[in-house]
Amino acid sequence: MELTENDRQSLNEVPHPALPPGSKLYGSTKIFPDYQARDGECHLTLIHGIAHESSVSFVAILQATRALRKGFESVLYFYGPGAMNTMATRGFPHTGDSAFPGEHNINHQIETFIREGGKVYVCRFGLSLHGLREEDLIEGVIPAHPLDIQDCVIEYTRRGAIINSTFMF
Repeated sequence: MELTENDRQSLNEVPHPALPPGSKLYGSTKIFPDYQARDGECHLTLIHGIAHESSVSFVAILQATRALRKGFESVLYFYGPGAMNTMATRGFPHTGDSAFPGEHNINHQIETFIREGGKVYVCRFGLSLHGLREEDLIEGVIPAHPLDIQDCVIEYTRRGAIINSTFMF
């Protein structure tokens, strides 16, 4: 397709690339100490967000993984629409196929979290709301009774856990 004069003018207003690859854009000073868990410290992450509807769920899983690597007893708890994140059957046209780059990022990060020692719960009611089956869960994800979420929060609050709660409609 041929460019108009205005197209060319717009393209040339700012030189591209403005900076060559590898140019430093941001400083690297870390403000806070790199804290590590003390004996017995816990980290609970509640996830209500829908897979692929935003980065909220994925970032929460990454944060929980970082807490795990800092030595915290780290737990993920998926509930409501967040239960969809725990499905091993994601893929198109076949299970395990990625229809777009990153389709399995959440799956892979949950698998990494479990492999590295994290514990993952999913609410059975959250599963049922979306017609999801327990046998389709990522291996190692623990199905939980709908009344368990509140008691899980109480349990980890009493243990002094850091609680990260993500919620998305």
